[in-house]
Amino acid sequence: MSDALVQIDQLKAVARRIRREIAEISIVTGGHIASSYSCLEILLALYQAGVMRVRPHQPDWPQRDRFILSKGHAETALYVVLADLGFFPCEWLSAYYRAGDHRLGGHPDRSIPGVEMTTGALGHGLGVAAGLALAARMDGQPQRHYVLMGDAECAEGSIWEAGMFAAQHQLGNLIGIVDRNRIGASDFTDNFIGLGSLVDKWRAFGWETEVCDGHDFAALIRRLRYAAQRETTTPFMLIAETVKGKGVSFMENDPMWHVKRLADADEIRQAREELADGGDDE
Repeated sequence: MSDALVQIDQLKAVARRIRREIAEISIVTGGHIASSYSCLEILLALYQAGVMRVRPHQPDWPQRDRFILSKGHAETALYVVLADLGFFPCEWLSAYYRAGDHRLGGHPDRSIPGVEMTTGALGHGLGVAAGLALAARMDGQPQRHYVLMGDAECAEGSIWEAGMFAAQHQLGNLIGIVDRNRIGASDFTDNFIGLGSLVDKWRAFGWETEVCDGHDFAALIRRLRYAAQRETTTPFMLIAETVKGKGVSFMENDPMWHVKRLADADEIRQAREELADGGDDE
């Protein structure tokens, strides 16, 4: 088996383990479990597949790439990924996530090691990332700047203002990702905002744009590495087609799981069974 295939198998195993951890955390504290599941492979491709340059034990390393979770309600996934890499102790997840001194709050806060921006109010992440990218270019710095948005978040006008700004200022060091799970806070996006073809829209706004399966590690890594290695002045947007609640059958594509807590005994048992080792990774 090639090294690439080994890496993909390892990432699948990590994703399954982290989904179990997110489920157990949700049982105790709540959280946006379905939103965290939809973007987990994206986060792992960025942080554990060598796409982003980071140093977990030196979170403020000046040459690091920057990542902004604009859809801050997926904080559970980000916290577990950061803890898994050693940005902060794993014990924080049980002691401080929505508990104790709430060091790990219900949305990411920039006081947390590895978190670049306090997020939660949608529509701001891309604009901040664009500003950081422009500043880095003006200072001759090599960092790449990544921002992960929700698709319902793309209803915000500030997203498109930032998109025009990035194209105008030729921010080739800016890489956006849309978690295209087609569900907002309480309904399917098609029922409340006509997003249409996000690929066509972003291209019309001057971005190089591609689309891929947001749960396919090979596809994600290939496109994100390509985006990181480009020598261009054109910003890059990846539309990642995902499933909200991915990994637990009764959560998948069900809008009610945006905020619902995993508390029912039968649902807890079923979720644990479906996320157990040896299950179907696809």
